[in-house]
Amino acid sequence: MRGAIVGWFLLALLGNTAVADDWPQWLGPDRNGEWNERRIVRKFPRKGLSQEWSVPVSGGYSGVAVADEYAYVTDRVTEPEQKERVHCIDMNTGTKLWTFDYKCAYENISYTAGPRATPLVNDSEVYILGSMGNLFCLDAITGRKLWSRDLAKVYKIRMPVWGIAASPLLWKDNLILQIGGAKGACVIALDKDSGEEVWRSLNDRASYSSPIIIDQAGRPTLLVWTADSVAALNPRNGEIRWRYPWAPRGELMRVATPVIQGDRAFFTGFYDGCLMLRIKQDEFGYEVLWQRAGRSENDTDGLHSTISTPVFDGNYIYGVDSYGQLRCIDAENGDRIWEDQTAVPKARWATIHFVKHADRYFLFNERGELIIARLSPEGFDEISRTKILSPTRQQLSRRDGVCWAFPAYAERCIVARNDEEVVCVSLED
Repeated sequence: MRGAIVGWFLLALLGNTAVADDWPQWLGPDRNGEWNERRIVRKFPRKGLSQEWSVPVSGGYSGVAVADEYAYVTDRVTEPEQKERVHCIDMNTGTKLWTFDYKCAYENISYTAGPRATPLVNDSEVYILGSMGNLFCLDAITGRKLWSRDLAKVYKIRMPVWGIAASPLLWKDNLILQIGGAKGACVIALDKDSGEEVWRSLNDRASYSSPIIIDQAGRPTLLVWTADSVAALNPRNGEIRWRYPWAPRGELMRVATPVIQGDRAFFTGFYDGCLMLRIKQDEFGYEVLWQRAGRSENDTDGLHSTISTPVFDGNYIYGVDSYGQLRCIDAENGDRIWEDQTAVPKARWATIHFVKHADRYFLFNERGELIIARLSPEGFDEISRTKILSPTRQQLSRRDGVCWAFPAYAERCIVARNDEEVVCVSLED
């Protein structure tokens, strides 16, 4: 629990270094989709996994964040009035400790199940970004509001069709957001303690892709994929270090987070296909290594991801194509190495969320199944599969619903949600 620093120190003195990992933001502690916790199952038991708890929630696309033995999840209700909410749950008991809600009428956005952005926890604060641009900083223990901003009103957001979806990013004292505001405010940084603007940058429209921090030329650099470009910014002041213009081919469907391997950065979208850039290491610049796109969503080339963020492992990229095809492509040129349709049933926008753990991967598919697998150029090697959740229909009414929210991996558990519940299931060996 929070405040247990002395206890952790004593455990360290006793030689116990197995302090459980947190998952405090989108894609985990390092925002790279990797989980390093020890004593995790390598194959699911025949009797199935042990569910620690289940807590009722409503609809939402947002992932779960876990920090200091608390889980945070957002949702939306429409009766008696439209509200977005955030819930804090005790990871040990499944007790809902508090709920914070606020009025939020959805206007001119599609797919209205609920919020998209994953909460971000930093020390004693949790940051919540809603679909219409409502931003809150709350006390992570009590749920008390510390400050808030109506970003749509303040920045005159040019609202994307699916609303605000890119998850917040914290760099030092700067809370960084991709919101698509007017007058050079596509990307903004606010002071994490006050919510006051630190800088704004880019005249681009917003995409749904969450920004990341990379290292370039020995300096921290903010990499953001907008609706109109890939841009590298100085995270301290928003200065544009370089920008690669990239207009969408059709409807804007840029959701996947950029993935990095060494000096290479990979981007993929449903209509846009894929792009590989080399991030120069001796200066602020880039080089286009290759770019591929098929003729249609049914005739794709390379990788056309919809919701899933792929993984970059060695010289290969593994990801989910437009109709659920699990693919391996060569990072040198985008050539397809293999394709597999057994990890998730074929369907438009079918989704798998990947997390790397040691020498294998956890794959959480949209049917609510968790798969342990090895991914290699030789193929998809499924080790074990089990059911975690049932699909629900608010996120998508077709095919008996989906589980599209990215789960959290923390406290030797997976914490996943659908439109009815959030569950904690032990993965301890």
